[in-house]
Order: sequence, then structure tokens, then C-alpha cells
Amino acid sequence: MQDTKNKSEKDLYPLLDKGFVKLVDFMGGDQRAVDSARVSFGGVSKGAERDRKLIEYLLANGHLSPFEHTVFQFHIKCPIFVARQWMRHRIASYNEVSARYTEVKDEFYTPAAFRVQDKNNKQGSLAAAGLDNEKLLKIYDASIKASFDSYSQLLKAGVAREMARMVLPVAQFTQFHWSVNARSLLNFLTLRLHEHAQYEIRQYAAAIKDIFSAKMPWTWEAFEKLNEKKAG
Repeated sequence: MQDTKNKSEKDLYPLLDKGFVKLVDFMGGDQRAVDSARVSFGGVSKGAERDRKLIEYLLANGHLSPFEHTVFQFHIKCPIFVARQWMRHRIASYNEVSARYTEVKDEFYTPAAFRVQDKNNKQGSLAAAGLDNEKLLKIYDASIKASFDSYSQLLKAGVAREMARMVLPVAQFTQFHWSVNARSLLNFLTLRLHEHAQYEIRQYAAAIKDIFSAKMPWTWEAFEKLNEKKAG
């Protein structure tokens, strides 16, 4: 039986300028995947070495349903544009704070530096030393401030929250709970750790990778080994 009690785990990761990832709850683990696979033919654990080899076999051969019996629940705080990319991962459960029920806080993402469009990747961007970031950040900050001022004035005039929020940009921070099984989480990490994923969501994926690897070290090791084999 696998023992992770003494494993050092960090479950809260501050991200970007005001965001975070926090592990709220966790059910299952590597052993749960092993047991769920063996139950198919009435089997039980055959010791750590053989159990680890079984996880490698399951991942290598696409037998992924046993990993659906392990579930992570996260609390996420991120800019809306990150959340909209995130929620394309549909095999999961989401509950997001509602700007219909609560007033939005003055919390918006400010990038450390702007990037330029990647000419070879239509959806990508590249770091650039030639941009006047000081000037660009002033333009950006002025736009953010104007939108929040407009939002506040609309509320004071009696406009409903569900309509006043329409003037706010996608840089606004939102929060949601995300419950996802390990199989779907591996798919998320495959896509969102990729170099073509947007920088901001990659920071969240990297934090989640750390949490996943602490909670399911056998699975993560086998997953990385498989990816290295595919790349080689």
C-alpha cells in the first residue's frame, strides 16, 4: 500500500498579481486507480512495485477509466479571460461567483509586461523588449479604472448588477470551484502546460501540476515517462 502521509504538500499557490489556486478537497489517489482497475477481474493489490507497473500499463494502453475514481476539488481565482479558456474543459463541475448576486470588487489583472503577436502562431504571443511598457501600462490602467468607475456609477444610479457588469473587461478577477477527476485533469495539464497555451493559464496549470504530483506521485511519474517516450 502506498504511503504519502509524510509527503510535503503545498495546497495554496498565489498566482499572477492577485490570483491563486487552492486544493479544497481530494478523494482517492494512485491506489484508488489501481484498485478500480483490479476490481474488473476481482483482484486486489499485489504490492507497491506491481501496482506502480499497473498504473504505467493503464496510461500506456489508454485504459483510463480507473483514474476517474480519484477526484480533486480546487478553489480558483483568476482573470475572466483565463476562466473562459479553463471552462472549455467540460468534463468537470464548476460553480463560479455571480456578478448578478454580488457586487464586483476592484480587482483586475495587471500584466508585468506586454507581449507582441506571434506571427507564426495566430493564437500565440511572444516576449518583446521593444515595447514601451510604461506607456502601455498607463493606457491599460486608465481603461480599467474607467470601466470600474462606470460600473460604480451605474450601480449608484440604480442599474441592476446583472446589467452594470456589462461594462467590465475580461481582466476582472473571478473565482470558482472546480471538481475534476484525475483522468480529465491529466488532459487539462497536457493542453495547458503546452508552450502554445497562453502564458497566464500556464501559470495555473504549473501550480496544479505540483499539487497533482504530490497527491498522485505514481501516476504523475508514469505520465511524464510516457510523454517523454512519445516525444523521443
